[in-house]
Parts: sequence; C-alpha cells; structure tokens
Amino acid sequence: MKLVKHIAGLGYGSRREVIALLRAGRVTDADGAVLGERDAIEHARIRLDGQALDVAPGFIAMLHKPVGYTCSTRDAGRLVHDLLPSRWRARNPQVSTVGRLDRETSGLLLLTDDGGLLHRIISPRAQVEKVYEVELAQDLRGDEAALFASGKLLLDGETTTLAPARLQALGPRSARLTVCEGRYHQVRRMFAATGNHVVRLHRAAVGSLELRGLASGQWRLLEDDDVALVFGARKP
Repeated sequence: MKLVKHIAGLGYGSRREVIALLRAGRVTDADGAVLGERDAIEHARIRLDGQALDVAPGFIAMLHKPVGYTCSTRDAGRLVHDLLPSRWRARNPQVSTVGRLDRETSGLLLLTDDGGLLHRIISPRAQVEKVYEVELAQDLRGDEAALFASGKLLLDGETTTLAPARLQALGPRSARLTVCEGRYHQVRRMFAATGNHVVRLHRAAVGSLELRGLASGQWRLLEDDDVALVFGARKP
C-alpha cells in the first residue's frame, strides 16, 4: 500500500493533506529519515512529527460503554465514538461497533475496522454468548429460567422462536442472562414477555471476555488472546 493512502486511511487527513505532510518532511522513519510518497515501510516504523502512528488497520478494541451513549455516528446526543480517539471517525475502513447496546444499556462493547472479524463474531453460526446483568421492576415469577431455556419463546412481532438462553437468578429482582443471539432489544423484550420491565441492563461479558476492571468510558485494544476469549476460550 502506498504511504499516502496508508496514512490518509488512518484519519490523518485527505490524500492531498498527507502529501503536504510528506513534502514538509514531517513524516519519517523510526531513525528520523524523511520519507517520501513512494517509500514502502512497515507501519510500526512510521513517525509523524516524531510520534508513532495510531494503531494499524485490522484492530479490535473493547469499550466500557456508559449509560446515555448511542452506538451510532449520526444520532443526536452523546455517541460512543465521542469516547474514542477523534481520528478514528475518519479512518478507512471505518471503525464500527460489533453489534449494538442501546442508549440505556452499559457494559462491554467491541469495535473494529476488520469487516471479516466483525461478521465472524456476529454470525449466528459462531454462537458467541453475551452475558447480561439485569435489574427488574418486579420480582421474578420463578418460571423464567425454564421458559428462556426452552427454545420456545416467541417475541412479540417475530415469527421465529428464540434460541435457548440461560438465566441465573441473583436476587428477587436481579439476574444474569446468557444469550447467543443479538435480536433487537432482545433482553428487554424477553422479560417484557414475562410481564416484567428491565430497569437496568449491563453487558458483563462477550464470550469469555470480561471488562476486568476497565472503568466506565474507557477503552483498550485487544490482543490475540483476548479475541480467542470472545469465541469462548478460557484463560488457564
């Protein structure tokens, strides 16, 4: 890939603007040698004004999404992209959320510019589990675990039943729910089908990947071992 296209794709400006950076001698290698438009060099050795570039294409990150943020680049109000480096909005390929959490749901949200990885995670074939912590407006009835595990629950407005899900009651009005699908507002609608209302919803894990102390509003890049956790691998 040409150096100009590579740097522009990371969000540092248009191709014309990146050419101007190169001609001004602001792009160098790690040893300080000025780079030209046609130079071929690995991403990790490129410097702009002496600083390493943002993460290379093909990354995946996780964000601890707070309540009140929308998984969109266009909606009004606070967006999850506001919590990320500003240049990421201009990257090509674009940085997309892997599925969505609604505005009032907090927790683990994955983001990537790797379309193949994104589709691999959300594919129904992958059966990637999502674990939610739920607080309810009313006490659990007692039959929710059996209903959710039956594979016979049909949500209002849909024509196919839900895949079996696991419910663990944590208290009269709190539970942990594990699902392997990602239908629209699925967890909220599942409890609505039992006559209850979700008052707090938090995604605690995707596969075996957990937030592990990541503060609300913070993000970090994932390593290969982390990605393996998404697909269910367990740390020894």
